[in-house]
Amino acid sequence: MDIFSIFTLCGGLAFFLYGMNVMSSSLEKIAGGRLERTLKKMTSNPFKSLLLGAGITIAIQSSSAMTVMLVGLVNSGVMELGQTIGVIMGSNIGTTLTAWILALTGIESESVWMNLLKPENFSPLLALIGIILIMGSKKQRRRDIGRIMVGFAVLMYGMELMKDAVSPLADSPQFSSILTAFNNPLLGVLVGAVFTGIIQSSAASVGILQALALTGSITYGMAIPIIMGQNIGTCVTALLSSIGVNRNAKRVAVVHISFNIIGTVVCLILFYGGGTIFHFAIMDQAINAVNIALCHSIFNIFTTALLLPFSKQLERIAVLLVRNDTKNDSVAFLDSRLLRTPGVAISECASLAGQMADLAQENVKLAIAQLTSFQPARESEIEANEEKLDIYEDHLGHYLVEASRKGLSTENSRTTSKLLHSIGDFERIGDHAKNILDSARELHEKDLTFSPEAQQELDVLTRAVTDILSTATEAYKANDAALAVTVEPLEETIDQLSEEIRLRHIHRLQQGVCTIQMGFILSDLLTNYERIGDHCSNLAICVIETQDKDLNPHEYLHDLKRGGNSDFSVSFQSALSRYALPPIPPAAAPKAEEEAVSQEPAMTH
Repeated sequence: MDIFSIFTLCGGLAFFLYGMNVMSSSLEKIAGGRLERTLKKMTSNPFKSLLLGAGITIAIQSSSAMTVMLVGLVNSGVMELGQTIGVIMGSNIGTTLTAWILALTGIESESVWMNLLKPENFSPLLALIGIILIMGSKKQRRRDIGRIMVGFAVLMYGMELMKDAVSPLADSPQFSSILTAFNNPLLGVLVGAVFTGIIQSSAASVGILQALALTGSITYGMAIPIIMGQNIGTCVTALLSSIGVNRNAKRVAVVHISFNIIGTVVCLILFYGGGTIFHFAIMDQAINAVNIALCHSIFNIFTTALLLPFSKQLERIAVLLVRNDTKNDSVAFLDSRLLRTPGVAISECASLAGQMADLAQENVKLAIAQLTSFQPARESEIEANEEKLDIYEDHLGHYLVEASRKGLSTENSRTTSKLLHSIGDFERIGDHAKNILDSARELHEKDLTFSPEAQQELDVLTRAVTDILSTATEAYKANDAALAVTVEPLEETIDQLSEEIRLRHIHRLQQGVCTIQMGFILSDLLTNYERIGDHCSNLAICVIETQDKDLNPHEYLHDLKRGGNSDFSVSFQSALSRYALPPIPPAAAPKAEEEAVSQEPAMTH
């Protein structure tokens, strides 16, 4: 083996790691928000967590990405430490699939069909199909599938390069003398851990071990400790990702490394203790690629079966090793580590936008309640919520812009666009709630009250505003376009009601029933109610756009209100009846009332 073989080995490793990265990132993109939604189905049932951890890791082909995702979710406050333990154990089992796929390279048969199972034989065909999908398809999902195929082909090409590079070692006496040092199990564990930690991929280190096994020089006694060490080395990614996070997120990495270290210690004692007593014959026998995959799976399954009943104890170990400090432990709003899996990051952004929607709706209701019953405690709550909404908008806006620079699926791109448009509406609704609070404060401080007639009219309008806000919020969170369509008639009704209330106020002012000062407060309230309706309309259109990507919002509104849309007209008339203002005596009616109560809705925005 010369220096060029070493170059080939390094190149093969590079291809292997690159192929793995392309394949796993494309798999994550296709999975999208389903990963995050699946993780949120976690329960206290450890077996369910175990299966989910294994399933997700098999789906994205990366235990490192899985663990980093868990660190990010715990750091963002989405998951608790206890929920991650079963997932981590399942992830260790799921990652063994790669070793089994690589083991197919060792198939030896005269049968054409058996040889087709060898990845190096069918991966070129996958690469061709993948390139055709990438270059010829307009759909993002098909292009991602193509990248998965090409990534797998590149990975297998790297494996073949590594196998060819190490094949001369079979006849090298120097290599055989070096391998005798690996009869020391502790050295084997150390080498496996260090090498895997350096390249940060247990799949690649297992692949190299399988390539070396094809030379016939690796025995069971050498391979088993190295496999155990490789499982410890893969924890390095989690340890690195835990830098700069809160203590609970650090504990995720501690649980991961504790699991593998305890498993390694127990397995070494059992294996070599049993070997001393029973003198296992296989210790000096050559191991092949299939048996390396088998040992890898047995180690992870055994360790999981051993430690799963002691999940609470693993959690306590993590808490003991990462103690609480006296400083405030700040929780990241949205962890940048989640951007490694953009689908999860976007889904979590959508969840936080839903929280914004609830917060904005709650603030409007609290502010309206202040108009009739002013309470200082409620005022403080409104101001605290408003501050939260500002923080949400700022952080979400920056985070979504960062996420949009990643490779997003078509679905995630649409969701990102929807979120970027809507978070500003939620923040502005919060601002209008704050303005309503200011009006309520003025009424309270100056001991002012509306006339009974004005109060009755405001009550009707208030009911319409709370209803449109509730409908828009529900439609947004459920992404329900059918419900979103019902928002626009309500918005138009609010505009009509506001105009009618203004006319009635002017009439009362002329009669001396109302004062100019109360008129200013009433005008401010009507303006803020109208603006809340406008933002609800924006949110509804945003939801409708996600179902119809060719929708032009301005044309949609124009056609809806001016185009004689029968469904809109029926809904609008129904809303006018549902939110009818109290009747006033004909003699006291304002002259302009007939103009105000027009049955043809006017364009308002």
